[in-house]
Amino acid sequence: MEIKVAKKAGFCFGVKRAIDITFNLAKEGNKGLYTYGPLIHNPQVVEELKRKGVNTVNDLNSPDIGTIIIRTHGVSPKVYAETSKMGYNVIDATCPFVKKAQNFTQILKDEGYQVLIIGNRRHPEVQGLIGFAGDDAVVADDANKLPALKKKVGIIVQTTQSFDTFRDIVLHVIGSSREVKIYNTICDFTAQRVRETRELAKKVALMIIVGGKNSSNTNQLVKLSKNVCAKVYHIEIASELKKGWFSGVEKAGVTGGASTPQWIIDDVVNKIREISVRR
Repeated sequence: MEIKVAKKAGFCFGVKRAIDITFNLAKEGNKGLYTYGPLIHNPQVVEELKRKGVNTVNDLNSPDIGTIIIRTHGVSPKVYAETSKMGYNVIDATCPFVKKAQNFTQILKDEGYQVLIIGNRRHPEVQGLIGFAGDDAVVADDANKLPALKKKVGIIVQTTQSFDTFRDIVLHVIGSSREVKIYNTICDFTAQRVRETRELAKKVALMIIVGGKNSSNTNQLVKLSKNVCAKVYHIEIASELKKGWFSGVEKAGVTGGASTPQWIIDDVVNKIREISVRR
């Protein structure tokens, strides 16, 4: 069986930066290290950080906090204010692309636009953006479910959002609002990964998508792969692979989400090779 691995599989720039920052802090022996929420959407990496002495906290009132690390997804201005008030040492590991989206959101608000954030309201990146957007901000990820908007609308988009969703909503807004200002803040790496995954999924009989089950960009890869490939499986680790999936499969594709470390992808590929030999 031929196994084709996507070149863009695994850590993106923002995630690698955050991981390097955090592991280096742990290596230096810093005490009281906490990330505000999971650093990235990958439970295996979060567990490894815990073994290195970096825990996750969702309550800033924890008495054990010495240094608080801001997760890749960023936080709202309110959280920054709270950490400053409490006197914590703050290390900001927010992805630079998310930072750019936050800055553009603030600009739109200051210029008097009603901010429309295209993304998943429950995603931590979007929750952070809402804090920059103002009280009249709107969040949507479906053009058919948009509420009534004002005549002056500024659009921002979650960095890992689908370009198709972005395009559909923008076209809808342009048709209903008089003045529209748009910042396309989809991460370049995310856009490249999506294109590569779509093309790979067209060429294989089975796709394995590796990444956290709670990872927005990984789930996006699963969804788009299912549109063009008959067999698509979303796993977090190699032990989830099942021999029966590969029955009759001559060509399999593998990719991973932006929060998936290379060692997990390598484990998956090696496990598929073992399965192929034993068929």
